[in-house]
Amino acid sequence: MSDWKALALHYGTAERPLSDLQLEVPDIHDQFGRIEYFVWLLRHQGRLILVDTGFSAEEGRARGRTMLIHPVDALARLGIGTSDITDVVITHLHYDHAGNLGDFPNAKFHIQDREMAYGTGRCMCHRHMRKPFAAEAVVDAVRLVFKDRMCFHEGDAELSPGLSLHLIGGHSKGLQVVRLVADGKTVVVASDALHFEHYLDDQNAFPLYADYLEVVEGYRRLLELAGPNGLLIAGHDPKVLSDFQPLNPEQPFSRVLF
Repeated sequence: MSDWKALALHYGTAERPLSDLQLEVPDIHDQFGRIEYFVWLLRHQGRLILVDTGFSAEEGRARGRTMLIHPVDALARLGIGTSDITDVVITHLHYDHAGNLGDFPNAKFHIQDREMAYGTGRCMCHRHMRKPFAAEAVVDAVRLVFKDRMCFHEGDAELSPGLSLHLIGGHSKGLQVVRLVADGKTVVVASDALHFEHYLDDQNAFPLYADYLEVVEGYRRLLELAGPNGLLIAGHDPKVLSDFQPLNPEQPFSRVLF
């Protein structure tokens, strides 16, 4: 298949206690759930846009996550070099979304003002607030600023007709999501604005956030962005692997969104 517009690249996995994955859990002890890790590749108007860059191998090991394939290797198996990526959207600076930033030599990077301020400011003086951040990933983001390769956005922004960023916040102060409209179809890459699809039904949330109200209010915004017939893709949901087919049998890590 060469006509894809949006791919999910499944690069990591972990089995975690259910209490690590949702704020409200059934009254059953020792329940476990699976969390999957993705980066997202969009092709639009001659641009190759990578949404998030995954965790580094070192950070994954330190946190007990399994890297199934390095995101750079996943791209290579699709015939895409790191130098081919024109844009990288950093949805937020958590370790599993902003590792490996230095691997994309030609890309422009896109981040929200609020996220850079959050990840480098006084909030990081508090252990529980900095827990999902990796210092090296944040430092790499700062280096990109000094190389004039970081594009800052304040709220919603259009990168090109049909490709837009939308500030949601909540899980992290400057969390942004990506909306792609092409060929009459809409896909919203929710990243950690929606970890699992079932959160929409039970108003649950991932038990790590900067602002709980922004998390749950963000669900309505996501549904508005997707519209009645669009795809809303949860950021860590195993359902992505069952709902979408591989690009081809030899590349099971790649799932075609459209």
